[in-house]
Amino acid sequence: MKSVEVTNLGIALGHGAKAVNILPDVSFTVEQGECFGLVGESGSGKSTVLRCISLLLEHWRGTVKIGGASVRDMGVIERCRTVQMVFQDPYGSLHPRHSVRTVLYEPLRIHNLDRRQERMEQALRDVGLPISFLDRFPHQLSGGQRQRVAIARALILEPDVLLLDEPTSALDVSVQAEILNLLSDLRARRGYTYILVSHDLAVVDYMCDRFAVMRSGEIVEVLDRAALENNSATHDYARELISASIAYDRAS
Repeated sequence: MKSVEVTNLGIALGHGAKAVNILPDVSFTVEQGECFGLVGESGSGKSTVLRCISLLLEHWRGTVKIGGASVRDMGVIERCRTVQMVFQDPYGSLHPRHSVRTVLYEPLRIHNLDRRQERMEQALRDVGLPISFLDRFPHQLSGGQRQRVAIARALILEPDVLLLDEPTSALDVSVQAEILNLLSDLRARRGYTYILVSHDLAVVDYMCDRFAVMRSGEIVEVLDRAALENNSATHDYARELISASIAYDRAS
């Protein structure tokens, strides 16, 4: 697995005087095999960072390196084999007319990988789904099962880095726990490097080794997981965010 280094990442939307600088200057590093979180309120730029890293957004400035290699210098095939993304909405990320077999087969065909049936079956086993699900369609799956398929699709190319964009926020609470346990177990067994976007600090506490607090497109502080226990953040906004989360958890 590989490390991730983001340096002076910035992006503006629009042109000329109407351009809006939604990410002014973001820098952070993620160690090999680490789960690194990005937290903050809606609109703080968390998901935008993931879309820049994956080149779903291309017109950004700065550098992003995975294992020391710039993502811009990687060919499409190499980049897709290096980094994959799991999206927030399991209902929108799967084509409604494509079976699970098609969803998993397509990346294997594009990348010309062998043992395709074996790889598809193993991918389903890895995410805790029966082989018979290969011939099911998204409308025949629950939200949690769809997200497991989305994770299997991301893992089938054996990437080094997984970008997780609120992977459980659209799911029921009981299903959220199942998916988080699955992701934690996969990282323990395979050593994946994760970058996890979440607004839920309980998820960050469970999954992440370190996390960055974002506000208005900027990282205000990078903290260890232990900072959540006694709210040892030094930046005012980070302290307020953690305090609000702790108060909410106690109230619920």
